[in-house]
Amino acid sequence: MDLGLTGKVALVAASSRGLGRAIAEELGNEGAHLILCSRSEESITKARDEIAGKVSGKVIAVAANLSNAEGVDAVVQAGLKEFGQIDILVTNTGGPPSGTFDSLSQDQWDGAVQQNLNSVLNLTRAVLPGMKERKWGRILNVTSISVKQPVDNLILSNSIRAAVTGFARTLANEVATYGITVNNVLPGYTRTERVEQLADQIAAAKGINANEAIGAWESQIPMARIGEPREFAAIFAFLASERASYITGTSIPVDGGWIKSLL
Repeated sequence: MDLGLTGKVALVAASSRGLGRAIAEELGNEGAHLILCSRSEESITKARDEIAGKVSGKVIAVAANLSNAEGVDAVVQAGLKEFGQIDILVTNTGGPPSGTFDSLSQDQWDGAVQQNLNSVLNLTRAVLPGMKERKWGRILNVTSISVKQPVDNLILSNSIRAAVTGFARTLANEVATYGITVNNVLPGYTRTERVEQLADQIAAAKGINANEAIGAWESQIPMARIGEPREFAAIFAFLASERASYITGTSIPVDGGWIKSLL
């Protein structure tokens, strides 16, 4: 199936490792040019070199902190200088700290809002005018299964990812007539550093080992295993494609069946 991504330009946030890197590789495999970014210059440069050796499109890397407007501007301007346009935006951020309401400070709430909500707003604001002008664009947000079924001890993620969902659903209606789609993809328990860290935290709190913590999650998943990043990334190529031109305003879980709700 030709997805029509050859020559399109994709900006993938937090793409040095984990889900972001898997998404970048998936889009690159379909012929898209890539703008990679993360806070670590060493990590993002390494990722660029490795991905560029596998894909046909051009790959650039920018080290920047997307939690502030200056970092967003640096990444977007580097992409525009190199390619002249950005057709596909994938917003992606590290998960905020775990904890209950009583255990988290106001500074932690403010930091999570800046990282997980404001970065999405700023990135979208930066690329949307060009998409409107060309009457084509794809905005894809990595959120979480917690927006459909809250996860215990993750009140920051449960709250702020839900805010991103509300923003994206509303924006989808506002920009639909420009040929721009806006969708969210919800990762379930997937084999990333974030999930490994959560497993370590649970293991330490319960006096078990990390494998037992992961096993407890797997017992809740109908597929009886956690996912792999490449399995999560696969849907991004379709949602970014010409074939998905009539899909917008959705939140699609990739969770092995973990979410129990009907919708």
